Amino acid sequence: MSGDRPSPLVIERILRDRESIWQQIVAERDLNALTGRMLTSSAIALACYGAVLGFFHSPLMALTSALKLPLLFLVTLVICLPTLYLFNLVFGARLSVRQSLALVMVAITVTSMLAVAFAPISLFFLITANDYGFFKLLNVSILTLSALVGLRFLTSGMQVLNDHGLLAPEAANATVDERAGAPAPVQAVPAAVPAGPTPVAAPVAGQSAEPVAVPAGAAVAESTANGAVATATAPAQVPAQWAGQPAGASLPPGYVAQRPWDGRTARRGEPTQRPASMTLLYIWILLFGFVGTQLAWTLRPFFGDPGQDFSFFRSIDGNFYAEILRIIGNL
Repeated sequence: MSGDRPSPLVIERILRDRESIWQQIVAERDLNALTGRMLTSSAIALACYGAVLGFFHSPLMALTSALKLPLLFLVTLVICLPTLYLFNLVFGARLSVRQSLALVMVAITVTSMLAVAFAPISLFFLITANDYGFFKLLNVSILTLSALVGLRFLTSGMQVLNDHGLLAPEAANATVDERAGAPAPVQAVPAAVPAGPTPVAAPVAGQSAEPVAVPAGAAVAESTANGAVATATAPAQVPAQWAGQPAGASLPPGYVAQRPWDGRTARRGEPTQRPASMTLLYIWILLFGFVGTQLAWTLRPFFGDPGQDFSFFRSIDGNFYAEILRIIGNL
C-alpha cells in the first residue's frame, strides 16, 4: 500500500505501511491531519474498551470508564510530551513539537487498537468467570501488553528519525565534513585478466610491502642481486605502494581503482553509536509508564468493586503497584 492511497483506517496504514508513516513524520507533511486521525481513532477505541471494563459493575460505571480511559492516556501525554521534546533539544536533536507528538500518537494508537482487539476476550471472561480480582488482573495485563507493543513502534519511529540525522545532526554533519575534507583513497582491485602472464612491477629495493590480492597467475617482475630483472609467477600479492594511491596514480596492469564507498557496505565489526536521544527515549518511556499508572490510580475506579456503591472517584490512598501485588496474593 502506498502513501498516495491511504487506508480509511489509520491503524491499518500504520501496521501495513509504517515506512510511509515514518517518512511523512520526517518530512513533516500533513502532520496535523495525521495526528488528528490518530487522536480520534485512539479516543474511540479506548472509550469502547473502557466501557467493557466498567460493565463489570454497572452500565453507569461503563459510561464513566468510557470517558476516563481516553482521558487517562491523553492527560499522560500532555504531562510527558514536554519532557520528551526538551530531552531532544538538550542533546541537539532537531525534532519539532509536531514530530514528537505524531510519534507518541503512533504508539498510543497502536496501544488503543490492540486493547480494543482484546475486548471480546475480556467480555468472555466477564460472562464466564465473574471474579473481580481476576478480571482486574486480566485487563491490567492486556493494557500492559498493548502498551509494550505500542512503545515498540515509538522506538522504531525514533530509530528511523535517527537514520535521517534528526536525533544526532552534529555527528552526521561531522562525518560528512570529514569525508569531504579527507583525501580520496584508492584501492587496487583486480580487473579482468587476459590469457597469459601479465608482468607486474616489483617494489623498489628497501621498501616494505604488504600483501595485496592480485589475479591468480599474474607474473611479477623481481629484481635479482646483480640488478637483472626476472619475471616469475608469484603468489597473488601486490606491493603496498599501489594500495591507497591518490586518484589518477598509475596502477599495475590488471588493476582498477576502487574507492572504499563504492561497495556501500559497512566494515565488519564497526561499532554503531547510539545517540543520546535514543537513550533518553528509554528513560522517557519509563517516566511515561510511571506517570500513567499513578494517574490511573488517581482516576479510579475503572472496574468498580461490586461490593461498593457507584462513585466517580475513590479516595487517594495506597498506590497502583501495591494494589496489583495484593490482587495477586489474594488469587
